[in-house]
Amino acid sequence: MRTISKDFSPLYRSFIGAEHLASLMEKASRAEKQPAYPPYNIESIADDKYRITMAVAGFVEAELDIESEENSLTVTGIKAPQDGDENRTFVYQGIAERNFERKFQIADHVKVIAAHMENGLLHIDLEREIPEALKPRKIAIHSKSLLEGDTK
Repeated sequence: MRTISKDFSPLYRSFIGAEHLASLMEKASRAEKQPAYPPYNIESIADDKYRITMAVAGFVEAELDIESEENSLTVTGIKAPQDGDENRTFVYQGIAERNFERKFQIADHVKVIAAHMENGLLHIDLEREIPEALKPRKIAIHSKSLLEGDTK
């Protein structure tokens, strides 16, 4: 079995202008393992469109918070105490209904478009919007360079 070195210093020398990629890889290698709750899916629903679906059974919209900042998306669930909760005795509790915070690293130019709840699932739609300045463009080829001062 092959092991991967956790020394990312060679990447900093070769990622000219994209140092953030190397730092993201380094941060991911050091990141603590996130808990498995709540379970989620990430799917590609079209070109440059994605959806994160989280199973948040027992939560209502008011108990959930979605925050997008730079290249990070954070989903937080804080369960509000309900009357009679202290008197409940479970024989078996399979539905967690516990507070959580789940963080996702999102790529540059990916924006959160919408979020909605349906049947105990939270759907978060994302879309990559590449600015015009970063899209590929065709460059016309001329017989003489305009920089030489020729105005013909």
